[in-house]
Amino acid sequence: MPDFTIETTYHLPVFRHRTYAAETLTLEAACRTAMDDDNWDIAEKDYDSSGPVHITGIWDGTHAAYAGPRVPIPEQFDEPVQRRARHFEILLGLLKMLFDDVRAARPASPEWLARSAWAVARGEAVLAGEPDPEEPVDAPKPSYVLVSLKEVGVRDAIAAVLEVDPSFRGLTPEAVTDDEVQAACLSIATTMDFSDVVGNAEFQAALSAIRSAHRRLASD
Repeated sequence: MPDFTIETTYHLPVFRHRTYAAETLTLEAACRTAMDDDNWDIAEKDYDSSGPVHITGIWDGTHAAYAGPRVPIPEQFDEPVQRRARHFEILLGLLKMLFDDVRAARPASPEWLARSAWAVARGEAVLAGEPDPEEPVDAPKPSYVLVSLKEVGVRDAIAAVLEVDPSFRGLTPEAVTDDEVQAACLSIATTMDFSDVVGNAEFQAALSAIRSAHRRLASD
C-alpha cells in the first residue's frame, strides 16, 4: 500500500486586552484602531478556543513533507471555515443569478429586492475584506454568463483522452461514474481561476461599448 506524509494543523487563538479611548472615538473607529494596532507584547494564548484539526498538506511517500509535489487535499478534510467560505461563494453566485432572473422575469416585492441587493453587496464586501455596506444599497448590475461547463462535454473529453493517453490503458469511458464527473465539474467550477478570461471579456466589452458610443456621437 502507498505511504503518504500528511500535515495536520489546528489554529490557536492569540488575544490581548487593550483600552482605546479618545473624546471623538466612535465604536467603529475604536474597532479599526484595535485592528490596526500591531503591538502584541501583552498577547496571550487561548487554548480553550483552539480550532478543529484539519489537513494542510499531503505528500506521496514516507517523510516527504515539502520534498515534492503536494497531493490534492480532499475538501472534506479542509479547515471548516474554509469549506464554509467556498460554499458561501457558491451561494452568493446563486443569489446573484436568482436576483437577475427575478428582476427580468416579473415584478418582485420591493422588500425582497432591497434585502437581496444588500445581501449581495454584503457578500461581496465579505469576500473583499471590506466593511458591511450601509442600507439601502443600489441593486447590483446584471451579470452575464460567459461559459457553461456541461457534463456531456466532459464525457466527450473523457472519451477523447482515454483514446490517446496510454497511461489510462484498460479504462473505458463507461467506467467513469456520473458521481465522479459531477464532483470533477463542481471542483473545477469552484476552484479554477477565470480572472484572466473575465478580465479580457470585460476589456473587449468596454471597447465594443466605446466604439458604439463613438459611432452614435459621430452620426449626430
